[in-house]
Amino acid sequence: MGRKQDPSSSGEGGVKDLRSGTSRRLTMADVAAHAGVSRQTVSLVLAEKPGPSSDTRRAVLEAVDALDFRPDVAAQLLRSARSRQLGVLFSMEHSHDPLVVEALYDVAAHHEYSLVLSAAAPVRGVRSAVDELLGLHCEGVIILGLDVDEPEHLAEVARMVPVVEVAQRSGVTGVETVRTDDAAGTRLAVDHLVGLGHRDILHLEGGAKPGAPERREGYLYAMADHDLVEHVEILAGDFTEESGVVAASALLERPRLPTAVIAANDLAARGVVETFLRAGTGVPEQVSVVGYDDSRVAALHHLSLTTVHQDPVAMAELALEACAERLEGRRDRAHDVVLPPSLTVRSTTAHPRR
Repeated sequence: MGRKQDPSSSGEGGVKDLRSGTSRRLTMADVAAHAGVSRQTVSLVLAEKPGPSSDTRRAVLEAVDALDFRPDVAAQLLRSARSRQLGVLFSMEHSHDPLVVEALYDVAAHHEYSLVLSAAAPVRGVRSAVDELLGLHCEGVIILGLDVDEPEHLAEVARMVPVVEVAQRSGVTGVETVRTDDAAGTRLAVDHLVGLGHRDILHLEGGAKPGAPERREGYLYAMADHDLVEHVEILAGDFTEESGVVAASALLERPRLPTAVIAANDLAARGVVETFLRAGTGVPEQVSVVGYDDSRVAALHHLSLTTVHQDPVAMAELALEACAERLEGRRDRAHDVVLPPSLTVRSTTAHPRR
């Protein structure tokens, strides 16, 4: 009994192009489409590497048999050489990301890796960006502060190559995490303001952005620890300067301002400070303001923002070392590394006006 051929097959190791009527050599992409998996999964199965489940391996091998697929040995040998490239996916909206990316270049050079950068955008989700990085032969992927839109896809990628999230934790199985203790960060901000004599401390939150729920939680716990529950107030916002402008404008319409504002990040804090100053409200003379990240924005001379510091160099070192250790067989499971924050005190906080 002969082998069953796919209707579009043109014979051994080939497939007919139905549009042109000509034949072409079968590729791993054809096998992937037939098995309903990614091309990277087919590559792992054929190379007998760990990652894909037994059911997935069976589906791939059945597709290989059905299509009579014969790998291009020369192409396999070419691909077997390590690229020593790591993909870095970041958002252009976050003021902290450029600091981590800059630090990653130094660390990567030390470990003899190169970086391939990819920016996420509203019209380009995490999945498509990650797939593009894998298509460019990146051996690992580092994701900076981004919402994971398809966790199942990221889990599949993490079975193939090392994946490290920085400044976020999606909880996806097999994904490494390097992040700051964000709850502890806003606790530091509240402690600092209370130490100056503030009680009416408002938090401009970051919504559902990575790290924002933990920063909100830290604010709530710290206010409770200082017996200031009756002074708790949270305004909706995000990680943009515009959210700070909107929040400060709404506060200026009130008959009485809070004595201090803790913003979700430095960009939102900048929006708060500059809106207050344009309205003639002194910072910190009338309202103290604290940011989060300790980005370049915070250090601008005219802003000089008190802010919670995240260590971008430590994040970069730990993220890249996690990739290197997984690739070189020195680590076989994912870790969640949590770094302690610190507070950088500048000119936007002071004792409240009596």
